[in-house]
Amino acid sequence: MSPTITIAPHEGSSVATGSTAGPTGPVGRPDSDLSRDNMVEVIADLGPVFDARAVVTDLNAEFPWGNFNDLRERGFLALCVPKEYGGMGASYADYMRVSEEIGRHCGSTGLTFNMHNATMLWAGQVADLLDMSREERETHERRRAEMFRGVVEDGEIHSQPFSEGLNPGALAGIMTRAVPVEGGYLVTGRKIFASLSGAADRYNVTCQVEGEEFLRLLSVGAISDGVEIVDDWDPLGMRGTVSRTLLLKDAFVPADDEILPGGMYDQAAKRYPFLFMSLAPSYLGLTKGILDFTRSYLRGEVAGAAKGTGRRDNPIKQYGWAEMNIKYEQSRSMLYGVVDSATLDPTEDQMVTAWAAVYTVMEHANAVAALAVRVCGGQSMLKHMPLERMYRDSRLGSTMLPWSAEVALERIGKAYLYDN
Repeated sequence: MSPTITIAPHEGSSVATGSTAGPTGPVGRPDSDLSRDNMVEVIADLGPVFDARAVVTDLNAEFPWGNFNDLRERGFLALCVPKEYGGMGASYADYMRVSEEIGRHCGSTGLTFNMHNATMLWAGQVADLLDMSREERETHERRRAEMFRGVVEDGEIHSQPFSEGLNPGALAGIMTRAVPVEGGYLVTGRKIFASLSGAADRYNVTCQVEGEEFLRLLSVGAISDGVEIVDDWDPLGMRGTVSRTLLLKDAFVPADDEILPGGMYDQAAKRYPFLFMSLAPSYLGLTKGILDFTRSYLRGEVAGAAKGTGRRDNPIKQYGWAEMNIKYEQSRSMLYGVVDSATLDPTEDQMVTAWAAVYTVMEHANAVAALAVRVCGGQSMLKHMPLERMYRDSRLGSTMLPWSAEVALERIGKAYLYDN
């Protein structure tokens, strides 16, 4: 039985689920010899095409199928799949640079690409750092090999809907339940803001078995019985993420479709929380995209702009342009400073710096967008200009869980004031 899906008239999606719901392209062979700079260069070459598609993606609030097809064709769905499993073998730090470049051209593609790669990183690089028994390690190796094969050979897209609107924490407020049955689990629950709704082949959800003190991370097939996508999707910004509501009712998940062995997700979240920063580079890239537009606008090079917009010789415009660049450099320095020095079992100092980095990136994205409006002037905010879309996109960063602006402020505000 196929899932029942309610499609908004403006959404532009098919009623089918999984990658067959939209245009599909060939699955390219991942190039494991690419350096970090080479990876970023591939995305930069796709940038102009992503820029053009972002207009339609935003207008129709539809998933960026074309961009994902390009990423699939170039093997980038396997970006964070380890080399020994046929992937490109990108590290977390590599991924963050690639994500920034994607976000520079299409914020929605950056955020949805993140959901896919977060699962690859949990099961790959992060899992390799965790303490597992020999039996757990052998089981995980067998299970992740099949998951990675689906990405490398079949071009499968993964989503990672965690939020239930009950608690901002990564390990609390989870009401989705998994009931052990022969051969696996029956999963029932509700996930809100489930990005890639209708586009993902698999929804990887946090859930809990009654009597267990830890969470499980289970992979639900998009075409499984008991999977339903509901609610309209017509948001302020980041419209191409199509983050609707995912309902699960006794959806069967085979035991081998568990992303991490039982208890390992809790260990990963506590011992390597840096992975919760993975949304930030999409907004750092968006900030860079705003800078790109402003530079072109002040130089009089934006197609369709009114005459007289080239005002780079005006000192007050130069001051605003300088402010924008300073905020971008602050965000970039803080984010990569944390990522490049990330370790297992971080200290309180490291966590405060990480929360501060995410807060700065998210808040500065909108601050730079606001400065761009002031610097470029009112004509830059017309609907046919990309700045109007990027301004709307930039406002949403501060709400992104699990480290929203409010969560970051709360945690930093309590740091060092208590012994425990």
